[in-house]
Amino acid sequence: MIKVSFKVQDVVKKLLSSLSERSFDIIVKRYGLGKDTKKMTLEAIGGQYGITRERVRQIEEQSLSTIRKSDAYKEGEVIFNEIMGVIDDLGGVVSESELLENLSKVEGVKNKFQFILVVGAPFEKFKEDDQFLHRWAIDTELASSVENSIKELYKNLGDEEIMQESELIKIFLNYLADVSSKYRDEAILKRWLNMSKKISQNPLGEWGKSESPNINVKGVRDYAYLVIRKHGSPIHFKELAEQISTIFNRKAHVATCHNELIKDSRFVLVGRGLYALADWGYAPGVVRDVISNILEKNGPLTKEEIIQKVLKERYVKENTVIVNLQNNKLFKKTKEGKYTLA
Repeated sequence: MIKVSFKVQDVVKKLLSSLSERSFDIIVKRYGLGKDTKKMTLEAIGGQYGITRERVRQIEEQSLSTIRKSDAYKEGEVIFNEIMGVIDDLGGVVSESELLENLSKVEGVKNKFQFILVVGAPFEKFKEDDQFLHRWAIDTELASSVENSIKELYKNLGDEEIMQESELIKIFLNYLADVSSKYRDEAILKRWLNMSKKISQNPLGEWGKSESPNINVKGVRDYAYLVIRKHGSPIHFKELAEQISTIFNRKAHVATCHNELIKDSRFVLVGRGLYALADWGYAPGVVRDVISNILEKNGPLTKEEIIQKVLKERYVKENTVIVNLQNNKLFKKTKEGKYTLA
């Protein structure tokens, strides 16, 4: 948390001192500046005063204008400069939630800092949209450059792609050629990425497109995918269920885990209860399907060659492969003693 040299409650009290009683009350309620830190809507405040939401909005705007013309506002310029320094240290543009979290952990105090940001002329607020969260900047040109870079990064990410944080930041840097070197700090770059609603992290801290099931993890299948990927090799569904519970603190029933994975094309059953990822190159299907794929790809092969290739695809006994080769409807022996498709 960043420490500031002033008491924010004293600053807010001075800024509000120029307002009439009704204007004071409306601003306090609107921004949660009193004992009740819950911010009230225009409609709710209008209901209390028997006026329209539009009239409340007008009073709010007039009140902010009055504050900006007051002596207390002029005296607060040194405060604004200090907060500008805080924003600059955080990257020049930062999401509202992250900025306030760096200034205080107390909700009521956060509200007071937010009010100062709203009142202060040096601070530019960019409202939340479909791509970014609410964010504050002290340099609109920098903010625009950062946002365009994030959009380009998103556009070039694969729909199901997952990246380690260090890898994503390295790629992100390539889109920030015009940004000052003082902002080329890993913590700042991550802060910028956190402004995005389109790029985010999964529970393992890996990055990708927010809409991807590998990032926006919802069900057993998605958790299973992350566990197997982290494990790096085929894993039995019983152990998989245990790992989901351990890593994500999410109850996963063994039977449910098995039933869900067998219906998902991201997973391949490569042995008795053993699941691998299709991403790793494992062909789908049972042993006879694997043999068929091998022969179709390679042409006639000896029994030994087939066994060797099947065992790279499936965790089964050699005898299982031999038994499947005896299926005359699918496979036949050539005069040279090799097996081919029937």
